[in-house]
Amino acid sequence: MTLIHRRELLIGVGAAGLGALPILALAGQRATPPVASSNRLIAGTTCPVTPQQTEGPFYFDPELVRADIAEGKPGVPLRLRLQIVDAAACAPSQRARVDLWHCDAAGVYSGYDQERSSGQRWLRGTQFADAEGVATFNTIYPGWYQGRATHIHLKAWMPDGREVTSQFYFPEELNDAVFREGPYAGQRGERRRNEEDGIFRRSGAHVPMAQVTRNGAGLDGAIVIALS
Repeated sequence: MTLIHRRELLIGVGAAGLGALPILALAGQRATPPVASSNRLIAGTTCPVTPQQTEGPFYFDPELVRADIAEGKPGVPLRLRLQIVDAAACAPSQRARVDLWHCDAAGVYSGYDQERSSGQRWLRGTQFADAEGVATFNTIYPGWYQGRATHIHLKAWMPDGREVTSQFYFPEELNDAVFREGPYAGQRGERRRNEEDGIFRRSGAHVPMAQVTRNGAGLDGAIVIALS
């Protein structure tokens, strides 16, 4: 799990179209997605235990082992890399299973009658971590719905049986930039920000926050998920 102070990470957030969306970069430059090694984390430098957070009402096992989960849903392309590690040793967990699910640009989840998406499985999938503990998903930036901050859900299981159910979040300056444009701009109502979200606040000092960099017209996101 990675703790990122927004002032250290964010630069150049202004108004632009989706094709030139101002995205987060590290040290004032466009960043190349980091590659893990056996002694290297893909984000951050420490491994505090990822807090357990509510599964929410919209989880089911889609029985889809796949990296590409967008299924053509409109939104800013987002490549997500989650590194599953043992918190005590900061050591990667090869073959850990990771389930990921989140809402679309309009704040809707797939697979539920009340969401008018019964029978659909977009923005859901399962991956197994590689030798560096990394599971990769190609998706879109999540939207938002009233009552919650912008977030993505995950479940991770290590081969030894340890597991975590949690959520991770995005810096608000990035949310502000993304949600001004494209399919996100039509959302009505008041968006709840991270600091206003009760689940986010209950994470305490170790909020799971994605580290995000520019990748052309899209984004690369990385986060370390550490199990005790």
